This record gives sequence, structure tokens and C-alpha cells, in this order.
Amino acid sequence: MEGPPAPHLTIYRDLVQGSDEWLAARCGMLTASEMRLILTPTLKPASNDKERAHLYELAAQRISGYVEPHYVSDDMLRGQAEEIEARRYYAHHFAPVEEVGFVVNCRWGFALGCSPDGFVGDDGMIEIKSRRARLQVQTIIENVGQDRGETIPPEFVAQVQTALLVTERAWLDFVSFSGGLPMAVIRVWPDPAVQEAIVETARAFEERIAARIAAYREAMDGPARLVPTERILFQDLIA
Repeated sequence: MEGPPAPHLTIYRDLVQGSDEWLAARCGMLTASEMRLILTPTLKPASNDKERAHLYELAAQRISGYVEPHYVSDDMLRGQAEEIEARRYYAHHFAPVEEVGFVVNCRWGFALGCSPDGFVGDDGMIEIKSRRARLQVQTIIENVGQDRGETIPPEFVAQVQTALLVTERAWLDFVSFSGGLPMAVIRVWPDPAVQEAIVETARAFEERIAARIAAYREAMDGPARLVPTERILFQDLIA
């Protein structure tokens, strides 16, 4: 039986992912799905346009308390539908899945967040990826084939290891799904070396966000010609 979470761990079980409440919970927070933007596959801090864009995105969210809407692509819509199917297949063939909205862990002196695709029992969790057919075939050959053993595609390592770190779960099943092709399930365990790199990179990134926010506050107190405005919401434009 799973006991209560540790004081540094907050589990929002009833939040609906994608809802306004979910966006508010993760506003300004570095999360597992975005770790790839600040950490390279070689476990070095990233230094590129995507990393800087994410730096200012989180700084802006903390300053404004607002998360700007993101464009929803066809792949994202397909992924939402296939995630439901993948969860159903997993529950049928392996174990029941508890849907969870968001998890926050503050044990390093700063917060990291994760939106699990589901908890499994007291110790496990799943991460579902909806894949195009060519990528699913590649994953089956290269990541679960007999010549490679079971590994996950490298572009997902930072996210998956951050998810394990944040949730403090013992294992994660990576579920690669593409309707019409076999579903691949790959067991992942915490990797201390990767997780150490995640924490150190996140800590440095947090310091840079704080410095940018301080620079913003300083600019606000200066002689610049800054005029307060009101936000125009999309629903107001179409009302």
C-alpha cells in the first residue's frame, strides 16, 4: 500500500492535463518534457537558441503568471487519441494504470515538475509516445531488437529520467505506440549519472532564470518608457 508522499513531493491526482488548472500548476516551472531543451544527449548544459528561448519563456511565465497558448498540431491531436488507446492496451496486457495530473518535487531547493501518463501500482509509472509508423518500426528494430537489448530512443532519455527523478518511482515503462503496428513496452530504471546531470543543469538554469527576472525588475525601476497594458485573450477576440 502506497503511503503519503514525502513533504517535498506534491501529487495533483485530480488535475486534468491540458486544463487551465493544470497550466496554472506548471506555470513557470521546469518540467520533464522540456529537460531536453537545456540538457544535451551527452549530458552537457545546452547553449543554443532553443535553450535561451525556454529561459525567457519560463522567466516570462513567472513574471506574468500566465502561460501563453501553444499551437496544437495534427501530430499532437493524434497523440492525444493514441495515448488513450495505449493506456488501454497497457492496462489489458500488463497492469491497471492510475491517471495523474501533475507531480512537483522540491527536494533540491527548487521545483521540478512532471505530467505522468499514469502510475502503475506503488512503484511504477508509464510514459506513452505516439509515433509515426516509420519511427515505430525503427524503435522495434533498434531499441527492442535482439541485437540491441532494451533501450529507449536517446531523444527521450532526459524526459524519462527526469520523470523518475521527480516522481521518485522505482521504474518506468516506456510505451511506444503507433496504431496498426505492435506496441513496444521498454522498462527503464533510474540512472544516477543522468539524474545527477539533470539536477546540476536544472540548478544552473534556475540561477539564470532568477538573474533574468532580477534584470527585468531593474529595468522596470529605470527610466525606460514602459506603459502598462492589459492582456487580450483569444476567446475575447472571437466572442
